Amino acid sequence: QVQLVESGGGLVQAGGSLRLSCAASGRTDSVYAMGWFRQAPGKEREFVALISRSLSNTRYADSAEGRFTISRDNAKNTVYLQMNSLKPEDTAVYYCAADSVFWPVPRTQGYDYWGQGTQVTVSS
Repeated sequence: QVQLVESGGGLVQAGGSLRLSCAASGRTDSVYAMGWFRQAPGKEREFVALISRSLSNTRYADSAEGRFTISRDNAKNTVYLQMNSLKPEDTAVYYCAADSVFWPVPRTQGYDYWGQGTQVTVSS
């Protein structure tokens, strides 16, 4: 089993920045890609960004491209999401997820492990 704990959410004004962190524990040797997802009130959960275990592959949703940066420190078993130029539409609960299956091209769905989520609220 893998446990994921997110932190770093909060309230920020539009145009501001936040950095989310997700610390993994347990069978971290079984984790390949890690990703961030979000769910806004009344909407389905959506993919935001992912990073491969090798750090060589990253992928972003169109809404995150150019504003968000995902990074990963394998020595600390931690993945980060730097969010800049935040918009009110970025308001959501942000979830960290881990994939225990290796894919040559990391996938954006089907992740096995999930954190409890951290709230991000962007005021206008």
